[in-house]
Amino acid sequence: MHVQEWLDTVPAAAVYAVVGLVIGLESLGIPLPGEIILVSAALMSSQHSGIDPLILGACASAGAVIGDSIGYAIGRKGGRPLLAWLGGKFPKHFSEGHIATAERSFQKWGMWAVFFGRFVALLRIFAGPLAGVLRMPYWKFLIANVLGGIVWAGGTTAVIYYVGVVAESWLKRFSWLGLVLAVAIGIASMLVLKRKAARAAPLTAGD
Repeated sequence: MHVQEWLDTVPAAAVYAVVGLVIGLESLGIPLPGEIILVSAALMSSQHSGIDPLILGACASAGAVIGDSIGYAIGRKGGRPLLAWLGGKFPKHFSEGHIATAERSFQKWGMWAVFFGRFVALLRIFAGPLAGVLRMPYWKFLIANVLGGIVWAGGTTAVIYYVGVVAESWLKRFSWLGLVLAVAIGIASMLVLKRKAARAAPLTAGD
C-alpha cells in the first residue's frame, strides 16, 4: 500500500507517533525511510484537516533529536566495535568506505557535520553513533543535534505543507510526485556518498 494511503487509514495521533518513531529509529542508527514517511505525512496534513502540521513538525523534530541523542550515547559506550557490528548487520549502510567518508566529514567539520548530516540520507543514520564513537563533546553535539533536527524536520514539514496547500488541486491527482522527489534526492545523495566511499576505501585499506 502507498505510504500516504496507509497513513490516511490511521488516527491523527498514530500518524504523529509513527512519524516520530520512524525518524527517531533512523536517527538512532537503524536504516529506515524517515524522510519518505515525513514527506508523506506533511503532504497529507495539507489535505487532511485532522493532521496539524505544527504538531507533526514538533513530533518529527522530537524524534530526530531524541533518536540522535540515544545514538550518541550508544556510540560513546560501544566505541568502534559497535561500528564493526553495524557493518555486519547493515553492510550497505555501514561499510568501511561509508564509515571512513563520514569520519572524514566529522574530522573536517566537527559539530557542523552533525547539523548538515541531517539533510543527507545516509549521514542521518551515522551522525549520532559516530559522534559518540569519536567522543565529540556532548554540548557541541547537542547544539548541532537540536538545531539540525528542528531545521530539517520542521523545515521539511513546512515546505511540503505549503506546497500542498498552494497546489492542492494539482497534488490530489499527482501526490506521488512529492514522494518521487524525496526518493530522487535520497538516491542522489546515496550515489554521491557511494562514490566518496569507493574513493575512501583504498585509503582505508592502505592505512
